[in-house]
Amino acid sequence: MQLIVSAGVIALVVLWGLLAPASLDAASGRALAVITRNFGWFYLWVVLGLVLLAGVLAFSRFGDLKLGAEDDEPQFSVAAWFAMLFAAGMGIGLVFWGVAEPLSHYASPPPGVAPGTPEAANIAMRYAFFHWGLHPWAIYGVVGLSMAFFQFRRGGSALVSTATEALPWRIVQRASPLFNVLAVVATAFGVAASLGMGASQINSGLNAIFGVPIGRVAQALIIVLTTVLFVGSALSGVERGIKWLSGINMVLAGLLALAVLLLGPAVAVIDTFTNTLGAYLSELVRMSLRMTPFRDNSWVGDWTIFYWAWWISWSPFVGLFIARVSRGRTIREFLIGTVLAPTLVGFAWFSVFGGTALHMEIFDGVPLAAAVKADVSTAIFAMFDAMPFGLVLSVVATVLVAIFFVTSGDSAVLVLGMMSTGGDPEPGWRVKLVWGVLISAIAMSLMLAGGIQAVQNATIVFALPFAAVVVLMAISVTLAIRHDWHEERRHERELQRKVRQLLKP
Repeated sequence: MQLIVSAGVIALVVLWGLLAPASLDAASGRALAVITRNFGWFYLWVVLGLVLLAGVLAFSRFGDLKLGAEDDEPQFSVAAWFAMLFAAGMGIGLVFWGVAEPLSHYASPPPGVAPGTPEAANIAMRYAFFHWGLHPWAIYGVVGLSMAFFQFRRGGSALVSTATEALPWRIVQRASPLFNVLAVVATAFGVAASLGMGASQINSGLNAIFGVPIGRVAQALIIVLTTVLFVGSALSGVERGIKWLSGINMVLAGLLALAVLLLGPAVAVIDTFTNTLGAYLSELVRMSLRMTPFRDNSWVGDWTIFYWAWWISWSPFVGLFIARVSRGRTIREFLIGTVLAPTLVGFAWFSVFGGTALHMEIFDGVPLAAAVKADVSTAIFAMFDAMPFGLVLSVVATVLVAIFFVTSGDSAVLVLGMMSTGGDPEPGWRVKLVWGVLISAIAMSLMLAGGIQAVQNATIVFALPFAAVVVLMAISVTLAIRHDWHEERRHERELQRKVRQLLKP
């Protein structure tokens, strides 16, 4: 029944986008504006609360609990595990926005800062750290922890509704099927929108390398080709396709970042990382709760609140996937691996790419901000054009985006298959094939109809009710962790008491 409802909602929105894309775009845009204007404060408080909760659970006495039985061992090595969760979480986004976001903030900074100034450059890097740092990964981490805990310690199914089972409220239990519907719809549309955006950047890379024209026909062909690749990867299983591709991606991303660091202004990049990290830590709380009640300015809504809604809409997909590959790890290891470690990697990435781009814009006169304004997807290739070995860098970046595209697609196929089969951790090949073809068809049809932006907006709209679900999941897993920790201590005390009795003369 849940699958039928989910598919029905998806079909209705797709038909709307195909038959009247302008209408869908206008309606979703209005809904998004209302939500960001009236519920922005809710997103800010929820996400900050998740950051605090992740820190408490990771570094408190509860961090020693294992996600599974006491004798369960992790299925994947730390390196393979981290590569998979990073690729599923936001790998393609870092490539897309690594250059473009700092330059966007530099040209159009938050209210109160003059554009094109050193202050604008500093705040641009600080907000890039903020938008891709602890907060988004805390969303993924807490949602993933909730799903992993109830699957591996309580024997529950791989469904969002399972992660709220520790709550005693009857209204939550009755509404739990709706949680699964929201998760499937948000995942399907979020992945479809990302496929459209990924295809545009691959198209830009091919244009920079081979002169391939930028247009919808080329992007449709890219979607077809990459669909074949990610469906094939998904059918080969997590232990092979997703694991191998994620590992290749991490190596390529590391080599690309190292090349840009060595070929670019290395000292300026290191200074940028140091300065921005200090500013990020000192301004963390203020940025986390920043609104503009006395200014007629939409910057916070357009960036921070939009991002928080986007991460929340993606959290069932990413959370369920990282839960799937995390059995046998402790809560502390899980949260450090899913929140702190990828945050530091993201900081290094933005320092290299954003710091290099800003240095070239400010000191070398390379018009990268204008390139971002013209077409966001071409920003990184415009930077490479002004660097030594630019063609080689563009080739590596295009391959990197393509592989991230595939890893995101096959992760999504696995998760949607799990959601639509009652939480089966190993859905059949037919289910994976159907979902792979379906999300690609959604992406292609809406891209050709000009409705990708509308679907992206609609995905964000679905994030508002799901934000409330995330709060319920956070409360539920906290209560369950506390209960299990006290139960383990009670069992330990009982065992110690029996041992003492046996040792008595």
